[in-house]
Amino acid sequence: MNEIFPLASAAGMTVGLAVCALVIGLVLAMLFAVLESVKWRPVAWLATGIVTILRGLPEILVVLFIYFGSSQLLLTLSDGFTIPLGFTQIPVQMQIENFDVSPFLCGAIALSLLYAAYASQTLRGALKAVPQGQWESGQALGLSKAAIFFRLVMPQMWRHALPGLGNQWLVLLKDTALVSLISVNDLMLQTKSIATRTQEPFNWYIIAAAIYLVITPVESIHP
Repeated sequence: MNEIFPLASAAGMTVGLAVCALVIGLVLAMLFAVLESVKWRPVAWLATGIVTILRGLPEILVVLFIYFGSSQLLLTLSDGFTIPLGFTQIPVQMQIENFDVSPFLCGAIALSLLYAAYASQTLRGALKAVPQGQWESGQALGLSKAAIFFRLVMPQMWRHALPGLGNQWLVLLKDTALVSLISVNDLMLQTKSIATRTQEPFNWYIIAAAIYLVITPVESIHP
């Protein structure tokens, strides 16, 4: 059973990847939620368009797009291009020696974008659930809009949003299996490697399923 130790390490990689994607995703989700709620319609439409695209694409396509798109971006920057600006053109070129992209970083970015697309809608709903009277109370106390938002509105918004965000976190945790396609040594890739080496795929995939079931109940407890 020497394979248990690399499997445990891969499980840690899975959880670490999910946590990184969660942190980045929450920041992006708040940004999307705010941008979709602004009164300047072009900005709101742009944010809504990005969220709609991310929600409409299969998760696997987003992961592959970020991974291969990063390599293509590095090649484009290395070859150079020009930006037309009126009567002049601005050349853009970077000296890049290493074209290798980090599968872990690409996976974290892709998963954080997917999480943000769904979590932003939860945050928007939670923000609308906060009574308008909270803003009026803050204004009566002489607080600025920023102080009202961070001290009065945001704590109540999070209470409304936590159950939905918790469910989306579970989906994110399971979606980490997709990064095995871009060579991140997560639980699924390590399980596949061990199953191929030992010729016991069923047994090892059962063990992988058990590990997922150990991780997810702990995370499914909401305050």
